[in-house]
Amino acid sequence: MNEQFFFDTTKIFEDLNPEQREAVNCLDGALLIMAGAGSGKTRVLTCRIANLIAQGIPPWNILAITFTNKAAAEMKSRAEKLIGSPARDIWLSTFHSFCSRLLRREIEVTGRFTKNFAIFDAGDSKTLVKQCVNELGLDEKYFANVQLKISALKNELISPEQFREKNIYGGNAYTAKVAQIYELYQKKLQENNALDFDDLIFTTVKLFRAFPDVLDKYRERFRYISVDEYQDTNAAQYTLTNMLAEKYKNICVVGDADQSIYGWRGADMRNILNFEQDYPEAHVVILEQNYRSTKTILNAANAVIQNNFDRKPKNLRTQNAVGEKIKFISTESDALEAFTVANEIKRLVERENYRYNDIAILYRTNAQSRLFEERFINAEIPYIIVGGLKFYDRKEIKDILAYLHVIANPRDDLHLTRIINVPKRGLGSTNFNRLAAFAADNDCSIMEVVSHRQLLMQVPELSPKFRAGVQEFAAMLMSLTESANNLPVDKLITTVLNESGYMKMLKEVSTESGKRENISREENLGAFVDSAKEFVELNPNGTLEDFLNHVALITDIDTLDEDESRVKLMTVHAAKGLEFPIVFVVGMEEGLFPHANSLDDAAALEEERRACYVAITRAEKKLYITAAETRMAFGRTNLQDVSRFVEEIPDSCVDSFGLSSKPSRVKISSPKPTYRPPTAYHAAQIKKPVAPTPLPRTDWHVGDQLNHKLWGLGTVMETNGQVVTVSFANPAIGLKKLLIKAAPISKL
Repeated sequence: MNEQFFFDTTKIFEDLNPEQREAVNCLDGALLIMAGAGSGKTRVLTCRIANLIAQGIPPWNILAITFTNKAAAEMKSRAEKLIGSPARDIWLSTFHSFCSRLLRREIEVTGRFTKNFAIFDAGDSKTLVKQCVNELGLDEKYFANVQLKISALKNELISPEQFREKNIYGGNAYTAKVAQIYELYQKKLQENNALDFDDLIFTTVKLFRAFPDVLDKYRERFRYISVDEYQDTNAAQYTLTNMLAEKYKNICVVGDADQSIYGWRGADMRNILNFEQDYPEAHVVILEQNYRSTKTILNAANAVIQNNFDRKPKNLRTQNAVGEKIKFISTESDALEAFTVANEIKRLVERENYRYNDIAILYRTNAQSRLFEERFINAEIPYIIVGGLKFYDRKEIKDILAYLHVIANPRDDLHLTRIINVPKRGLGSTNFNRLAAFAADNDCSIMEVVSHRQLLMQVPELSPKFRAGVQEFAAMLMSLTESANNLPVDKLITTVLNESGYMKMLKEVSTESGKRENISREENLGAFVDSAKEFVELNPNGTLEDFLNHVALITDIDTLDEDESRVKLMTVHAAKGLEFPIVFVVGMEEGLFPHANSLDDAAALEEERRACYVAITRAEKKLYITAAETRMAFGRTNLQDVSRFVEEIPDSCVDSFGLSSKPSRVKISSPKPTYRPPTAYHAAQIKKPVAPTPLPRTDWHVGDQLNHKLWGLGTVMETNGQVVTVSFANPAIGLKKLLIKAAPISKL
């Protein structure tokens, strides 16, 4: 061993369990570490790197990739504590940071960029894409989400030329225009000597393919490679990793297929499931000992995830205590769900001495946060939204609130400026700036100018099209102002959404990624209508101004100390990698979790179950699962069925309250002014869903034609065990992954 790197190696193996020790000692060749939730994978990765250096491997020959800068910093800090200064010479970073560092050194060989290239963030990219759309004379509203499409193409290593020439995903007028935008966008990036975020990996792969000597240089440099969260890698990351590892095959990947929940943004779980096919000599270590949760919580998680077909068998275990049983609470409504959760949180803090920051609320969709935010403010429970905006700070909510402010106060130029071109009305900024300047010079509001034709005609240099468009806009606002005198606030909001064209704008998006994004926005707007309806019910004589004051009070939480203990509210996806002593998984209902979009897609349904598994395994000591019998959406009250995932949890894991041999589920009937312990609530049995009859198994091959009962004709593009990837003739359906045992398909 090189004396330069001498240190006490006993610290490396302290307190490691046998499986962890096995992984840390496996240094040469391919290694797959299947690390269950809470199994100490970060420690194993760090100790393995330290052991490599202890065995004489220079730190500069080691590349370690993580998925967040926070994780990279934590690993580097732990490594320095173990081995000291040599840890500083390890390339330990995210994929994007690694590629940026490499390209700063090598990109000039391409002759297209210099090493001081700029990196455009999402806002820069959006502006540039918008320029391309306008330059091509296309309608922005039909290509509002083309940036997401371009990002997806780059993550699949599909160039503009490939997209155009091969008509990937089916050729039609829309994709032809996307190809034009993509080509022009890349040209403009080059003209600006800039790469966008996705280009960092894509350009590195292209550089390696075009210049083998550069690739060989880095293969020699990084003889030992490790990648964390391998189940979350996309096609570009997978390709880059394997290009670097091809020569020496000293590659260690760590992950958990059961925690693969980002398929919707390009992650491919097959990368980890097929690792042993990529590296037939790979050694496999499974980390099943959990250091986080109680036995009861783990038993529940294991039982749920075992209902998935597409996974490697694994069963988490722990030496922790059995712990409390999971509390399942069913309420009559979603509002009562939030009320009950808030009461229980107050009890936990006041009677069991927990802190607010010991507690997390996990939900499937962002729209669910609204009721909890309102209830927590009323109950004086400090909270913070993690990984997302507060409900009333989301763009779509602020847009509609801006309409309401202008209706209530026509002199409100700030909010009028926000909405005058939302949705797009062809009211350009140059003409609008002239209009605003005229209003300021004449000491009147913009609305006063646009609503009086004589004043509007006095504004110099306005185009006829702008004058006509802004008059139409003013007429629409005046009509909405009249409606406000006759309609309750919830009905007024619905009228604004329709008359303004806002809902139409959301529904006219053509791309799949755009549709997914706008589904979330529509859900948020539906929750906004629900909040207004509840306001009207509680305040029958309330005015629009009263409602706006109510909203302003709800969003005013700036007085809270940033360092103060707060309850964390977040989506299940945002909670990945986190852990909390107490977790509430709320809204466990069919159509919500699992989400309605997954119910007809077996592969998507399995990803929803993995998300549930992730949610359960965030809990250390206490786990609550809640569901509502009714939930409001767009002003309508809908009956809800309990999630199938709840029914997959063993009865022995759920608090039975001794009422029957089959554990009962707690049910809340009506709000109570003070908290009552869960055992005081009456129990309600939940019916088990009827399992679908499995279809007969059939051998499937690439090229097979099939018929899907819902989606029609399709062609098998890929087979992978129990899953087939199908390209459907209907371009609106596109590519889908289907679980053979569950999908309603028949071979033609």
